[in-house]
Amino acid sequence: MAIAVGVDVAKQLHWAEIKVAETGAVLTSRGVENTPADIAELIGQIRVAEAEHGPARVGIDLLGGIASLLEAMLLDAGLAVVHVPGLAVNRARRGTVGGEHKSDPKDARVIADQVRMRDDLRVVERMRDDDIELRLLTSRRGEIVTDQTRRAARLRDLLSSIHPGLEQIVDVTTKTGMWLLTRYVTPGEIRRAGRRGLLAHLRKLHHVRDSDLAALAEAALAAAQAQHVTVPGEAVAADLARGLAREMLAGRDQLTQIDKNIAAVLDRHPDAALIRSLPGMGATLTAEFLAVTGGIGRFPSGDQLAAAAGLAPVLRQSGRVRYLRRPTAGDKALKRVFYQSAFVAVSCDPTSKAYYRRKRDEGKTHHQAVLALARRRVNVLHAIIRNRTPYQAPNAAVAA
Repeated sequence: MAIAVGVDVAKQLHWAEIKVAETGAVLTSRGVENTPADIAELIGQIRVAEAEHGPARVGIDLLGGIASLLEAMLLDAGLAVVHVPGLAVNRARRGTVGGEHKSDPKDARVIADQVRMRDDLRVVERMRDDDIELRLLTSRRGEIVTDQTRRAARLRDLLSSIHPGLEQIVDVTTKTGMWLLTRYVTPGEIRRAGRRGLLAHLRKLHHVRDSDLAALAEAALAAAQAQHVTVPGEAVAADLARGLAREMLAGRDQLTQIDKNIAAVLDRHPDAALIRSLPGMGATLTAEFLAVTGGIGRFPSGDQLAAAAGLAPVLRQSGRVRYLRRPTAGDKALKRVFYQSAFVAVSCDPTSKAYYRRKRDEGKTHHQAVLALARRRVNVLHAIIRNRTPYQAPNAAVAA
């Protein structure tokens, strides 16, 4: 590498600095609009610098999102691109003169210096279309789940304020509970509708047992008969509750469609079947794993994958003091995938259950035992993908 390029990514105007790697001399420092024409002009300047000094390496502080166009054009041009994480940029900037001062040109300079000095930066490669689709779908799915959780909490709060008896018997996260609340909320509404009116409304749902609908109607009537007090603001609260219930039903439909789309992508993904062979790795967790990693190409070993997930102990040494501690860094989304899959595997996989039981017998807490299992499964999953061989359960007694 003879030329180091740092690009501070932004929504409308990136900032790029081109340096001679050996001397640190600045060849160019300029703003680059997030348009094909301006990015192409930057690539042309990099080519001119390469012709005079030698090959270039480009560092960017963001991947995907607002950096997608820049990333794609740099890779299409055949340039070597590396990722300089924002945290690394922030810490490196604080080590410079006036480090608390932040600006786009200064961050571009810091990124270029990181590219000059470090050889351990992650090489950016073009992601497969399937991985990009999974990243977009899982991101949207996470947003909807978060919104559904917020709506459910608000809906329970509204019901508790005007009809606490109904809140206690209606599960607002189920389709039948949501459907009931799209029309009947207050005690007076439920009493006026009666059993016949409630069932007529509930039976508009398909694929639900009539006995379950009848039980819900009876419970709602009993709660309404127990409260004849009209709470101030009841009408407005009931309208808000009905609106939230309709939003939750719509969100439920969106989740169903997104899950279908995820399943379709996984059906054609070359790694999906291998990953799903590991107990606990269902469709959603498999999609999230692929969305975060894009496969294991950038992780030569299971230990490196575990370190990226924040599951590998980190060394702390100063003088004669030396010990290992639990990491606080790592990709939280990747760590969640391994932790959640280990949690599920304890209940469905004899080998995982035996290992978990062994750790509990050693005195570890539930959380520590699941983390230990998650760490162990990282290497198993890495070997599955690396060797292109589905998971085969060993003898549970031997694993214990």
